[in-house]
Amino acid sequence: MSATATRSLVDRYAAEFAGSKQRFETAKGVFPTGVTHDARMMDPFPVYVARAKGAHKWDVDGHELVDYFVGHGSHLLGHCPDDVVLAVQEQMNRGTHPGACHEAEIEWGQLVRKLIPSAERVRFTGSGTEATMMALRLSRLYTGRGKFLKFQGHFHGWHDYVTVSADYPYDTASVPGVPADVAAHCVAVPPNDLNRVEAALKADSDIGAVILEPTGGHWGAVPIRGEFLKGLRELCTRHDRLLIFDEVITGFRVSPGGAQAFYGVTPDLTAMAKILAGGLPGGCVGGRADVLAFIEPRPGKPKMKHPGTYNANPLSAAAGVATLTRVATGEPCDRANRAAARLRNKLNELFAARDWSWVAYGDFSMVRVASGYRGERPGTAAGVNDGFVPFGGDVNALDGPKNMKQYYALRQAMLLHGVDWWGFAGMTSAEHTDAVIDHTVTAFEASLEALAAEGLA
Repeated sequence: MSATATRSLVDRYAAEFAGSKQRFETAKGVFPTGVTHDARMMDPFPVYVARAKGAHKWDVDGHELVDYFVGHGSHLLGHCPDDVVLAVQEQMNRGTHPGACHEAEIEWGQLVRKLIPSAERVRFTGSGTEATMMALRLSRLYTGRGKFLKFQGHFHGWHDYVTVSADYPYDTASVPGVPADVAAHCVAVPPNDLNRVEAALKADSDIGAVILEPTGGHWGAVPIRGEFLKGLRELCTRHDRLLIFDEVITGFRVSPGGAQAFYGVTPDLTAMAKILAGGLPGGCVGGRADVLAFIEPRPGKPKMKHPGTYNANPLSAAAGVATLTRVATGEPCDRANRAAARLRNKLNELFAARDWSWVAYGDFSMVRVASGYRGERPGTAAGVNDGFVPFGGDVNALDGPKNMKQYYALRQAMLLHGVDWWGFAGMTSAEHTDAVIDHTVTAFEASLEALAAEGLA
């Protein structure tokens, strides 16, 4: 038996990615937990990336890795697309922050209005978290109601109001660092249950808005599809509540017009970020003109204050214009969606052929895998948003506590086989070709064999 076969995954990972280990030792003396984003935490240390292009990135030790983080969902076009890079370089030469209005912000806003059905008016922000915060504040001004309804497992940024029930356990309103009286403004119900939504709206007249990720919380851990969205739109209209789509991830990814355009359901407000700014920092709220009017000074009306040093900054605007110009053709979304559907279907073929208790699922360009599944097998010819949802769509089974030892082991094994897979999930870009998908499936087979050898599959 070879030495490699007898060494544990973690030992092989530590040896192969020694440069990342060295940098993490330094980072631990600088940052709490040694990282700058919770999702980058990894036992025993995270991977450090030096550069990226297309569907790949290269770490500090020189490994070429297929990337399924895609900038936390920002890089629909892949890393460093030439046209976006050129647009940012040209703007850098002209200036990064004039402290004034500029033409690119108009072009950027016009593109958003052209693509997003709900965007009668647009206001740019610095991030997706700021966008959902603005949408909720506008809803309170418009409705005069202080509370909002959200769904268990749905992530809307990290500001105080929306952290309730974003993560397991879902049945508590207690969030570390968030005052109880702030958390009390949030009413959380299970996803995909219109009866629970209507009961909550009837029971509490102070709920002024409903917010959700329109394809499901944590970018589709528990998928949501068109029938539910249509029913939710009808409920919000009938009960006179605002409907807010958090399309920070799904905007410009599901389709050029987001989930709302794909499903033909128009919310009152939409929060956007990520692809919006071409991978640079930036967000916005688009929505009904009469709701966004609360940002304007008007006689006898309250005005929502909204500063923000980097709102619509020229670099993000340049990247956003270049990106959305390509997105508008529809080709990037189509390519990314087809790549993810192919990956889901080929993984399920692999799992069935090997009789492994794993399943792949998800919609559009978002892919998830789950272990410990022995139920009905999904078909292997599913399209971009009609695949089987395992575990009956139960939020606790699909988005509940994770086996973190298994989670980290799968990530380590995939990295050792040339793929940076996001624990139990990943997103594709327009640069994820058939060859990239085939490599990923091969990496999965080898990785799950390695997990099985350690009793973790």
